[in-house]
Amino acid sequence: MTRKKILGSHVKRLLSGVSVHGRRHLTEVETDLLQTELLLEEAIDKLTASFMAVHTAVGARQEAIERLLEGGAPTPEDRALLSSMSGEVGAHVNTAITGMQFQDMTAQLIERTLRRVAGLRDFLGTLSEHGADIAPETDSDEIVERLGKVSMALAIQSLELRSMLRRSVEQKHMESGDVELF
Repeated sequence: MTRKKILGSHVKRLLSGVSVHGRRHLTEVETDLLQTELLLEEAIDKLTASFMAVHTAVGARQEAIERLLEGGAPTPEDRALLSSMSGEVGAHVNTAITGMQFQDMTAQLIERTLRRVAGLRDFLGTLSEHGADIAPETDSDEIVERLGKVSMALAIQSLELRSMLRRSVEQKHMESGDVELF
């Protein structure tokens, strides 16, 4: 194989590797952002439903409360409604708190996304660092050697980044049990 063909082969392999690894990491970033959006939507839906349920529970007792404030005697139904109010509101508040715990999972996804973006930036920095020493008059054998080293460095960085990032996010210590997603 001629030197020109060897050089072309190394350049092709390097560019292909950069493209494959870069697209893989960007796809993971895109997936994490979509999962974050999904978690936020679910949390907002849960919080909205919980706050509306608290409002409904309090509103259902307002008539009895007003009657008591005006000095009236509570009916047996008023007593039943008022005595169950604390438990009902407490259940809705617990549901709201569970909804807010999704914030921890979204924080994990955002942290993983930021680490992946930082890893991709380092990946591109390595490419630039190795390419900066190649001058137009650099011997083709030296270029082939440098391209081999940069390809190896990029492959190692990509593997380290993939192994560093956990595949799933989880929420522990929720009343309803531990949750592991994605």
